[in-house]
Amino acid sequence: MKLGLRYQTVYRYDNPVGFSPHELRLFPRTDRFHRVRRVDLRVNDGATVRYSRDVFDNSVATVFFPERSSELRIALEVDLDLEEKNPFGFILESDSVEMPFEYAPGMRELLAPYLQRSVTEALHLPGWSAPNGERSGTVSALVKLNKALHENIGYERREEGAALSPNETLQRGRGACRDVAVLLAEILRASGLAARLVSGYLREADEETRRAEGSLHAWTEVFLPGAGWVGMDATNGVFCNHNWIGAAVGLAPAQITPIAGTYYHATPIASQMTSKLELIHL
Repeated sequence: MKLGLRYQTVYRYDNPVGFSPHELRLFPRTDRFHRVRRVDLRVNDGATVRYSRDVFDNSVATVFFPERSSELRIALEVDLDLEEKNPFGFILESDSVEMPFEYAPGMRELLAPYLQRSVTEALHLPGWSAPNGERSGTVSALVKLNKALHENIGYERREEGAALSPNETLQRGRGACRDVAVLLAEILRASGLAARLVSGYLREADEETRRAEGSLHAWTEVFLPGAGWVGMDATNGVFCNHNWIGAAVGLAPAQITPIAGTYYHATPIASQMTSKLELIHL
């Protein structure tokens, strides 16, 4: 399947402003099921772009804006080849087929940052409790967790702003996709499982995956021995197949932010952001 990704964001200001270097984590990660064929990034005239890889091996474009401007424009075109992926097409190692389980010592050492919780509060999600004394099938338990989050946390679109804390999302009973991704990661870590956050794009292929339509998306990955990093999208209540196109992975929301930077002006100034995302068959 050939897919075209067309993304555009424009920030407008009432008066010309200066810009810090902006980091863009918008470029799809290549794997067995996602192959990038063409990338075309366009930004303000006169800006300089430098490409690098961060500590998580995400592709990062750092954009330097030498001139003040009343607009900041980012336009990205990517052509991709997608290959169908079964989200449950894996075989777990025998020691991890049931929960609770412990990672092997060497693996646990490598996964230590992904096991560390960012909050200390207990998280109480209706319809879910981590397998403890009584063992439970790992996949079935995670499917149940994904479903419980989907049913208990309503979706709201919020284009800008930091992710909410896990308890705030639980208390509100609703959140943007990044809020739900953070909450799921914390519940997984509290259950002894390594988890990381993902930002990228979602190609809605059926009626079940309509939340976050037409915008950038965020979800969670859990590390399961034998399977590796497995995508879980609690916003839509499903496991991730080839239609989830990751651009950045990280431990915390700031490490997967698609566009990060600031503007400078001597006084507070009104601003507006508009964005558009299209995924088209080629």
